Amino acid sequence: MTFIRRFDHVGITVADLDAATAFFVSLGLEADQKMAVEGEFLDTVIGMTDARTEIVMLRPPGGGTTLELSSFTRPDHLPGSPAAPANELGLRNVAFEVHDLRAAVDHAAAAGYGLVGGIGEYEGVWRMAYVRGPEGIIVSLAERIEK
Repeated sequence: MTFIRRFDHVGITVADLDAATAFFVSLGLEADQKMAVEGEFLDTVIGMTDARTEIVMLRPPGGGTTLELSSFTRPDHLPGSPAAPANELGLRNVAFEVHDLRAAVDHAAAAGYGLVGGIGEYEGVWRMAYVRGPEGIIVSLAERIEK
């Protein structure tokens, strides 16, 4: 029996919700309104009491799987590992296909977000780069190579 119906979203907890939202919007995601979540539902799901978080859902143009950015106001967030290497256990990157990899990388660099390594090419099919975004989030950007 299969339990999964579809891939819904990926959630990332950040300290600066506005900065993280602005970064992903600048790459082309569309943001819903910021909303606060608190109460019995949240406390039950996350296993904490008296929790409060603000979230923003971001969607790719045309719909699809969303990215949830969350910032806790109660309890205070715990520091993460903003310089985590690609082989550290846990969620390591969030990936997007882009139209123009070089322009996307240059755009991120102009905003202060540099490459983790370099731009690589996979078997003449994909060009890809990892950009370290706000709070150390690794964003994988990939462009299909047109033949």
